Amino acid sequence: MTQGEPESVADAAKPTAREAREAWAAEAYSILIGVAQTYHAVITYKELGEKIQSRTGIRTKALLQNWITPVLGRVVREAHRRGDPPLTALVVHTGDGKVGTGYEEVLTVAGKPPVEGEMEREHHAAEARLACYRRFCRSLPPDGGTPALAPRLQATVERRRQRVEKPPQVCKRCFVQLPSTGVCDSCAAA
Repeated sequence: MTQGEPESVADAAKPTAREAREAWAAEAYSILIGVAQTYHAVITYKELGEKIQSRTGIRTKALLQNWITPVLGRVVREAHRRGDPPLTALVVHTGDGKVGTGYEEVLTVAGKPPVEGEMEREHHAAEARLACYRRFCRSLPPDGGTPALAPRLQATVERRRQRVEKPPQVCKRCFVQLPSTGVCDSCAAA
């Protein structure tokens, strides 16, 4: 068996790579509808990959990024075909909470131009997630909900905003910016 070939629980009925991707995509679709049933919920690529393989019983030794992209591409096309919102907007990276560059396929399939920047892509995905919640979630806020960045990314944005918005401390005697110690280097005032 070569790397990237699926491994089935039952070796006798080992699926082809295409059959594995089709089974994984069908399961991913189902999992993502489940995620969309909880307002502002997201799932990481890693969590999704583990659930897909566990539920289908079809495993691979290939790195996640080498097999999940074509699987999610199938999900994008199937959602578009069904008239569902782009469910792949619910899938984010573990480390930064971003949808990543693979999200561009959502725009391509919808016939829309690519977004210009990383945060524009994330805001587009936030709008798409809201559409998912509105379609599949039964308990939305009375106002219909609001688009939101993934929690991890939102926390990062808030931390950056707080750093930028917090004015530097200035010595009341010398009127120079205080170092991080809070003690003036010029006059030693605190």
